[in-house]
Amino acid sequence: MDHVGVSFDLVVLAAGTEASLDDVRAMADQRAGRSSPGVAPTPPIAAFYGDLLATFPDLPGDDESPWISRPLAVGVDHVSMSIAHTPLGDDAVDLVLRLAEKHGLVVFDPQGDEATGLHGSYADPVD
Repeated sequence: MDHVGVSFDLVVLAAGTEASLDDVRAMADQRAGRSSPGVAPTPPIAAFYGDLLATFPDLPGDDESPWISRPLAVGVDHVSMSIAHTPLGDDAVDLVLRLAEKHGLVVFDPQGDEATGLHGSYADPVD
């Protein structure tokens, strides 16, 4: 699958549902694209990441992957991903949103400057 480098980013954060959009934006700015090797992720982030990989592994060289950069950037309180603009990428976004809700995490979309999951609302993003 040829992604031609067209992608968008999402950052899933253990920000707490009471965080503000400004809090989430600042957190995402500090963490996006950064891994924390040797540091264990919080239980919700670890569970989210495990569930995500069960459907869409982040192995380098996998041509049938929605991820532009692999492995995904995982830290103690976040998972940062660059997703291909493809039908498979759309499926990955749907899964990210479902899993974030399941694990009580916030999803930040830096392109749209909006967050989903703030105040426990996963129906409509906050911008």
